[in-house]
Amino acid sequence: MSIKTVATTAFDDQKPGTSGLRKRTPDFLRPHYVENFIQSTFDSLEGFAGKTLVVGGDGRYGNRQAIQTIVKMAAANGFGKVLVGQGGWLSTPAASCVIRKYGAFGGFVLSASHNPGGPNADFGIKYNIGNGGPAPEKVTEAIYAHSKTITEYKITDAADIDLDRCGNSQIGNTVVEVIDPVNDYAELMKQLFDFEAIRALFKSGFRMRFDAMHAITGPYAKVIIEQQLGAPVGTVINGIPSEDFNNGHPDPNLTYAEELVAEMFSANAPDFGAASDGDGDRNMILGNNFFVTPSDSLALIAANAKCAPGYQNITGIARSMPTSAASDRVAAALGLECFETPTGWKFFGNLMDADRVTLCGEESFGTGSNHVREKDGLWAVLFWLNILAARKESVEAIVREHWAKYGRNFYSRHDYEGVDSAGANTLMSDLEAKMPALIGTALNGMTIAYADNFSYTDPIDGSVSTKQGLRIGFEDGSRIVFRLSGTGTQGATLRLYVERFEADSAQHVQDTQAALANLIQTADDVAGIKRHTGRTEPTVIT
Repeated sequence: MSIKTVATTAFDDQKPGTSGLRKRTPDFLRPHYVENFIQSTFDSLEGFAGKTLVVGGDGRYGNRQAIQTIVKMAAANGFGKVLVGQGGWLSTPAASCVIRKYGAFGGFVLSASHNPGGPNADFGIKYNIGNGGPAPEKVTEAIYAHSKTITEYKITDAADIDLDRCGNSQIGNTVVEVIDPVNDYAELMKQLFDFEAIRALFKSGFRMRFDAMHAITGPYAKVIIEQQLGAPVGTVINGIPSEDFNNGHPDPNLTYAEELVAEMFSANAPDFGAASDGDGDRNMILGNNFFVTPSDSLALIAANAKCAPGYQNITGIARSMPTSAASDRVAAALGLECFETPTGWKFFGNLMDADRVTLCGEESFGTGSNHVREKDGLWAVLFWLNILAARKESVEAIVREHWAKYGRNFYSRHDYEGVDSAGANTLMSDLEAKMPALIGTALNGMTIAYADNFSYTDPIDGSVSTKQGLRIGFEDGSRIVFRLSGTGTQGATLRLYVERFEADSAQHVQDTQAALANLIQTADDVAGIKRHTGRTEPTVIT
């Protein structure tokens, strides 16, 4: 085995976003593209000689090839050990778990999350730091700076490692250990939740369906839900990870999880339904003929935290700015701190490391806690199972009781996917330019109390993040929010968020879209969504 120094030319498009470097798969297959990004990451870091690196991904097309490259480059750059998930598999929360458990220096997660996979679909690489969370902006900016000037990278000429067999091998002075991708994560879940109570729930005849969407949580759910918790075999569907997610879109929402949704809204629906996404960090929660919004799910978990042994004393709650304020009301009732952050899980990391928050969530089907430093889809499902086991009520009954106590935040997100980038950017710039003049004016009978571009000052390190989304708030507490998503790879995704609080429980039975109709129309009136995007309807409504 020898170390090679390979001459290369910089690419101009390797700027990591909120979820790492995410591009179309053919981009990553270009000669030197993966190598340049990995070397740029190593060149931006210090003090990793002899330390441990974790590598794994969601099993999508290109994962195995990229992992072989990363392992050989880690050895060439001086890492002492590399931990790799068997088969190249590690869900995103499991990767965070492994980094934290073994005190690794950091790790690479190979995924494009909920985006489709395949030779002509999407791919991504994200670097996570030693706390198990996504690299902060100062690290991603350094990676980008190195990527623009890189002229060479280091790699060994070693043979490929056997990803399918657990055990140790050696590349020069570097130990490469292939580990079971599920064991460490499953052991952590046992420490947090009452597995005995959940087993008793299933023994009582409780029926569940978990849709892994042909993605990474299939192996995890089969081991934990079916084998360890005793759910009947077949509870987990679409449980074998596929390189192209069976030609599907592994995004757990009402549009893309259509098989699960059809069953949960049928005459003989199970008691509980759930789904997770491509890399295992998102979740969708359903009851019998009942959908739980991600914002409500965070609030419900916080309000019922004591049902789970690992959450007897939560310290605070954090949510992303576009997420509804439902959890704020729970925090106020419990006397807890509540934080509103920009979108992106990395913004929760400092708060968790400082023990200011225990639970956190985003409206984009992401919920989590300080057990790792990523959102965690299967964790959220297990938390709901623990709540159901403790309360012995239906999902719908628990949610409606919550609304009666705290009020209901009618809330919806409208996604306009793959729209023309120029049109979307013009919409945002035109809207921001006229926002100061909107304050104090009335739109469709509602008076505007504030209009701004959200900014955030981190209470732990003082860092400032600006231009995080356009907000228009009304005097009655309603609001509309506009953001351009950073998770897509083609065109732009415009996200519209609409929210209205309703204290009167007699009004809680309204259909969500009907309850928000005036706000939805107001959003188009003020921003010209149809005019700028050319779309008459959203791609996805959640």
